[in-house]
Amino acid sequence: MKRATVKLTTGQVFKGVSDASGFFPGEVVFTTGMCGYYESLTDPSFAGQILVFTYPLIGNYGVPGPEKWESKKIHAAGVVVSESCEEWSHHAGLASLQSWLKEQNVPLIVEVDTRALTKVLRNEGTLLGAITDRPEREEPIVDPNLEHLVKRVAPARKRVEKEGKFRVIAVDCGMKESMMRQLKQFPVEIVRVPYDYDYSEEPFDGVFLSNGPGDPEQCAQTIEILKRAMKREKPIYGVCLGSQLLALASGAKTYKLRFGHRGQNQPCMQLATRKCYITSQNHGFAVEEKSLPEGWAVTFRNLNDGSVEGIEHTTLPFYAVQFHPEASPGPTDTRWFFERFYRCLEEYSS
Repeated sequence: MKRATVKLTTGQVFKGVSDASGFFPGEVVFTTGMCGYYESLTDPSFAGQILVFTYPLIGNYGVPGPEKWESKKIHAAGVVVSESCEEWSHHAGLASLQSWLKEQNVPLIVEVDTRALTKVLRNEGTLLGAITDRPEREEPIVDPNLEHLVKRVAPARKRVEKEGKFRVIAVDCGMKESMMRQLKQFPVEIVRVPYDYDYSEEPFDGVFLSNGPGDPEQCAQTIEILKRAMKREKPIYGVCLGSQLLALASGAKTYKLRFGHRGQNQPCMQLATRKCYITSQNHGFAVEEKSLPEGWAVTFRNLNDGSVEGIEHTTLPFYAVQFHPEASPGPTDTRWFFERFYRCLEEYSS
């Protein structure tokens, strides 16, 4: 390990040590929660981002095999922690966090004052930066959100994941595997398609819109296909990016949050019941409430900043949430979302 820094485009520098050599740029974001590091790092929604863990000790239960991951690889551009535990202990663990990151060529910097860094991100908003062992070099950093990040992480081709009595088109914009595991619990045929696949004229009983990285407005093709599918008035449910895409297809707008919501302890209120759920989240954009057209309503609200966390159409079977009901990591209290989707398929197929 040698001296390295996290450099922000504001000029602020946070010292640490790393065994990575080079200049690794990205959007610097923070995530809260005591655990869930391997699920978060393999979540495609973190593509292009340097992830700062606010909990001081990360890695104490090691890393399990790929069957437990949320995708086939790490998508984060870099990892920042205060302390990385090398003496991990867990019956399913196969490697330490540090060795796993090195194997996947993802830079890790430790001994960073993550509390101070998180305070900067909360005050300034999400910033661009880099992990580097070259403090004297000034290199340009391009905002990863200008890239079509969904195109980077989405699958290349259509495939049938499971047979069943209802045909669901699962639009994969960077879908977590836990989301697919939840859908597979029901007797449905799941046809997993890339973000730009035109399914609008194919037979289906419902559409499921996945999570994914980046600015939803980059997904122009996905939105146009979705608009055509919505005309068929069949169940369409979305999660995270899927919620933003459904809003954009309806004619609403989205905006970038100041520092996003990332972690497993985000409180959301269901407006109809006034019940609060602690949710798992990972997003940097949100739906602009005032832009929602007639016929749409807000169903959930974030209790930290009041932002929209869920939308539905008042007469058609369109429903979406901004948080992650599949969790992984995080509380599983909102997994009823998938049950609701299945019941909606039954209702509109009868």
